[in-house]
Amino acid sequence: MKKTQETLQLENSIKAAVLYIAFEFSSSKWKLAFSDGSKIRYKTVTAGNLAQLQREIDLTKRKFKMNEDVRAVSCYEAGRDGFWIHRYLVSQGIENLVVDSASLEVNRRKRL
Repeated sequence: MKKTQETLQLENSIKAAVLYIAFEFSSSKWKLAFSDGSKIRYKTVTAGNLAQLQREIDLTKRKFKMNEDVRAVSCYEAGRDGFWIHRYLVSQGIENLVVDSASLEVNRRKRL
């Protein structure tokens, strides 16, 4: 069976699906930003509530019409919460990157 260009593009877009997750942590709440590369969804959960976090991840996958096993990639700034969150995310099959804010280049001329 010969595949058309449209079929190949559809297959590539399905294979390339990624759920992106960004975290901002505080002592009382975690702000989450989800994206599939075209849509963005913002949510806030109680700090440390992994069940609530997992519900939001699962709900986002459904809202974005993604498969349960879609590749998920997350990142957050290293800080007060340490690496226990990293270990949890990895245990859930989420690729995670912990960013050291001191290692990011900043244009000092733009600072106010």
